[in-house]
Amino acid sequence: MKNKKKIFIAGHNGMIGSAILKKLKKNNKYTILCEDKKKLNLTDQGKVFKFLKKHKPDGVILAAAKVGGILDNNINRASFIYENISIQSNVIHGSYLAGVKNLIFLGSSCIYPKSSKQPIKESYLLSNYLEKTNEPYAIAKIAGLKLCENYSSQYSLNYKTLMPCNSYGENDNYNLKSSHFLPALIKKIIEAIRINEDSIILWGNGKPLRELIFSEDIASACIFFLNKKTKSQIFNIGTGIEYSIEQYAKLIMKHLNINLKIIYDKKKPNGTLRKLLDSSLANKNGWKHQISFEKGISIVINDYLKNHIKKI
Repeated sequence: MKNKKKIFIAGHNGMIGSAILKKLKKNNKYTILCEDKKKLNLTDQGKVFKFLKKHKPDGVILAAAKVGGILDNNINRASFIYENISIQSNVIHGSYLAGVKNLIFLGSSCIYPKSSKQPIKESYLLSNYLEKTNEPYAIAKIAGLKLCENYSSQYSLNYKTLMPCNSYGENDNYNLKSSHFLPALIKKIIEAIRINEDSIILWGNGKPLRELIFSEDIASACIFFLNKKTKSQIFNIGTGIEYSIEQYAKLIMKHLNINLKIIYDKKKPNGTLRKLLDSSLANKNGWKHQISFEKGISIVINDYLKNHIKKI
């Protein structure tokens, strides 16, 4: 097909990036452009500018980022703000220099104030203080959002930011020192079964509420909004459904047909107590999530059992 659009996926090996790659491969409208980190370090400005100028993609989806859970965010604060600002600045400005008109930047629900009114609307951004444990990451993401917003305004570009709620999916990170809460729960529960433990330890008190979205739903949102002309430049991407950390642990146990005792380490932080997104703006523009948690968690647990351990 002569009129195929060339799309560059930055971060195609990550959980979200790989979901975008998988979905784009099913669509013959696109030619996909990817490059491994060993060949193209996105924190290297010169290499990024040269790459984008050479390939001149029709669109860019910026899914690359340094990400992690509460522990990783809190310990490696300098790395989180520096690396993410570097990646974003290089890809966004490099895209502008290369003549790219359409770009999707993936933000995060953690950019909103810790004490935001719920559900959180896009307009609540910068209305109060951030959660301290992930402040550097959130500030970097806000900088990326503002880059897109202002490049679109000044240069008449279609650079949008999508803010997903907590995400999960295949190809996730299960390192307990750097993972998000859901893969950590999956690993703790399955490992407890494997070694015949009757309990698991969770951080905090288990009460914080979290909204989750499957990685393939985020991928669909990226592709949907990439070339779409909209009045707004920022969109929340969520499901509108939330459970407590404790409830998620019990749902995973139910799926695995096991009942373990939950011990809470209340010396560890809870993080933000609630962050439910108002995704009505994305819904009004024609996008809605498709994959239920029941379906998504089944896919993810099967992926973990198949690719991360030999047998349960």
